[in-house]
Amino acid sequence: MSATLSDRVAAMAGQSPRAEVVAFARMLAAEAGADAVLFYGSNLRTGSLEGVLDFYLLLPGPQRERIWPRVSYREWTHGGIVLRAKIAALSLEQFARAAAGRSRDTTIWARFVQPSALVWSADDAARLQVWAAIAEAAKTAARLAAALGPDSGTAEEFWRALFRATYRAEFRIEKPGRENSILTADPAHFEGLLPLVWEAQGLEFTREGTLLRPHLPESERRSLLRWWSLRRRAGKPLNILRLAKATTTFEGAASYGAWKLERHTGLTLEVTPFRKRHPLLAMPGAAWALWRARRRSSQRARRG
Repeated sequence: MSATLSDRVAAMAGQSPRAEVVAFARMLAAEAGADAVLFYGSNLRTGSLEGVLDFYLLLPGPQRERIWPRVSYREWTHGGIVLRAKIAALSLEQFARAAAGRSRDTTIWARFVQPSALVWSADDAARLQVWAAIAEAAKTAARLAAALGPDSGTAEEFWRALFRATYRAEFRIEKPGRENSILTADPAHFEGLLPLVWEAQGLEFTREGTLLRPHLPESERRSLLRWWSLRRRAGKPLNILRLAKATTTFEGAASYGAWKLERHTGLTLEVTPFRKRHPLLAMPGAAWALWRARRRSSQRARRG
């Protein structure tokens, strides 16, 4: 990792979120014996504690589960405020492999070339490992952007081509133009990043004003596109496997679903012990309870 890219990554990942976020990350890390905790998503950008905080919990040792990450939901009252978090857990070793493009995954390097903050690390060695992984994520994303983007274009056009391709590869429901909102949400993060990463990995390019032209050998371009084709084809099946796994391993799924329901509809669904233990088996009963609650609400509205 070049010194300039190292400095850029340290500055990007060294953001200081609110104290409540740091306290939550520290608590989660202590419970799991984690090496590090990354914080990302819209709450990082806005500084808000509303909604759900997004954490990646990076664990020591080799990756134990073949389908990763393990996803869970937690609510924690801190300083009189109820904080809610969605936590994705995997090993730091697997995170680094995926960031460097050495797995079939399309999510890690595409996500962590975007803003994130290393809010907790066990020691200097863990912090440096995470920084190196984020730098590799930027390299993986930037080199693929050179292959997917135009022969010559602005940095935004290369990033847009990359994010458009990765969103299409994943099993996600996103509004058209989601790749544009990534760039406009935090333009300072992407300012100058693409040429810096290309320089760090020795990819030659020319610059004419705001236009960049990467000098990617045709053989390397074909190799990158083959590499991407394998991951693109595996993207949706892998996402479906992760969703299927989450139906049985998503800790706190019932609480998360009830909170989402109340947030979006105003209807409260009681999270019983049975619903906590068996969220799938409880779905028919929950749907019936929701129908009854909606009916009562509608009847009250008519009478009013």
